[in-house]
Amino acid sequence: MNCRRREPVTLQDHEAKYALPLIEKEKISHNTRRFRFGLPSPDHVLGLPVGNHVQLLANIDNELVVRAYTPVSSDDDRGFVDLIIKIYFKNVHPQYPEGGKMTQYLENMKIGDTILFRGPKGRLFYHGPGNLGIRPDHTSEPKKKLVHHLGMIAGGTGITPMLQLIRHITKDPNDGTRMSLIFANQTEEDILVRKELEEIAKTHPDQFNLWYTLDRPPIAPCSAEATQLSNSEQFH
Repeated sequence: MNCRRREPVTLQDHEAKYALPLIEKEKISHNTRRFRFGLPSPDHVLGLPVGNHVQLLANIDNELVVRAYTPVSSDDDRGFVDLIIKIYFKNVHPQYPEGGKMTQYLENMKIGDTILFRGPKGRLFYHGPGNLGIRPDHTSEPKKKLVHHLGMIAGGTGITPMLQLIRHITKDPNDGTRMSLIFANQTEEDILVRKELEEIAKTHPDQFNLWYTLDRPPIAPCSAEATQLSNSEQFH
């Protein structure tokens, strides 16, 4: 008899709201943070299919604000969920003088404060190896597709959905799906999870290719194994 233990899942209903407490906050850069939220017990997993995301909901200035984020943790992690989020501060971007409502709300949260999570959400499902499910719309059943090579383009914190896929694929020795990532940022200092991406490119050279593009490259760009820092190259 198979008595394999099944971890309790947090996201049981994709329309329900789950209040999760902030248990840790880490400053990654001047405007980027890692927020760790606690799950109902140390044994719980989030229950998020690879390719999906969650929504965060908060009442801010008497308005319900909803934003979508992709965790950088996975269901291999128990008891917590991690989000990497760029904070859009007031009076930084001239076109958005008020900054980001949700990101500034998160920045001001104290340890122990709770915020509402909802999910899973999304139209992409990765079942591996190379098996994708893509919903034509939010109500349709996913259509199956088999892929051998995934092309990815990301900018800034848009790396998180890509990182979710990259981690999942490269940790599975039976998944030979190839991936190519173009990662765009303003400056070299803005490149998130750079060390991890370059380590994956180094350890999986036949499976994962990585390129960077910068709006404002350094005067003397540093070279990194299996990576490129480029300003003049255009990708179409």
